[in-house]
Amino acid sequence: MSDIKLKITDREGVSHEVDAPTDMNMNLMEVVRSYELAPEGTIGICGGMAMCASCQCYVQSDHELPEKSDDEEAMLAEAFFVKDNSRLGCQIHITEDLDGLEVELAPEEA
Repeated sequence: MSDIKLKITDREGVSHEVDAPTDMNMNLMEVVRSYELAPEGTIGICGGMAMCASCQCYVQSDHELPEKSDDEEAMLAEAFFVKDNSRLGCQIHITEDLDGLEVELAPEEA
């Protein structure tokens, strides 16, 4: 079993360094939920299908991430608070390459 370290800044501006397993096929949204870094019901509302932007985050580190899918691009085109470094957390799968990844959760849209 191999864990990586992630640095996640929550919506209150508090930084958390967390361990994330690379052998459980998790995505960033699921890691945020498992550590309860966002209130229940405010992240991952669509269940990780790239159909809402509740898991939008800003990638702060310069890790090489997979290209955005058409679904992710379309969802971000309709989302609020989008920046050049916006990604959907549900579309970022936890791999060893992401060790040290730094992200900030985007503000809640409601």
